[in-house]
Amino acid sequence: MTDASNGILVLEGSVMKRQLVKVLTIVIVSGAALALTVAITGGGALMAQGNPLSADVKRDYKSVRDYFIRAAEKMPEADYGFRPSPDVRSFAQQVAHVADDQYNLCAPAKGEIRKAAYTDIEDRLSKKKDLVPALKEAFAYCDGAYDALTDASGAEIVKSNKGGRTRFSMLNWNLWHTWEHYGNVVVYLRMKGLVPPSSEKGQTK
Repeated sequence: MTDASNGILVLEGSVMKRQLVKVLTIVIVSGAALALTVAITGGGALMAQGNPLSADVKRDYKSVRDYFIRAAEKMPEADYGFRPSPDVRSFAQQVAHVADDQYNLCAPAKGEIRKAAYTDIEDRLSKKKDLVPALKEAFAYCDGAYDALTDASGAEIVKSNKGGRTRFSMLNWNLWHTWEHYGNVVVYLRMKGLVPPSSEKGQTK
């Protein structure tokens, strides 16, 4: 091999080493940035990126959960028996119905079976002092189902009294059902001159 050839090989080897150092630097910096992101966010941001569907469902659930609890707290005890029309549920029954269905719809998503009757809370409770704690406890039960939800686990089939459905379907059912009844209680609150929780921020003083 000539000296010229040796020079070319040395030059090429030097270039390759420099390129390799650049690649390793990029990998190290990227790894450090990833570790810093996880440390700052607790991995939440990365989980949301990896589970966009379940992240949206969780966010929506937390919104309606908080609105509904605040609505139940806002209605005075004396008006818990109020109903806009004789043929619809009273405010107390609306709260109890939503509490019941947190168990009815989230139990299958958690791989569990509710032992109480389907309308247990609605059948037993009618006072604000009993219903608000029962509602909070029911939502706390559902929190576990939503907290554990991922896009992958959402596609798994779970058993319910309606047959096999995906876990996502059960939790989405609970979500729109709770929003539906929140819409009902908004009317009840308005008819009593109260501002619904979801409209409070838009009020001018």
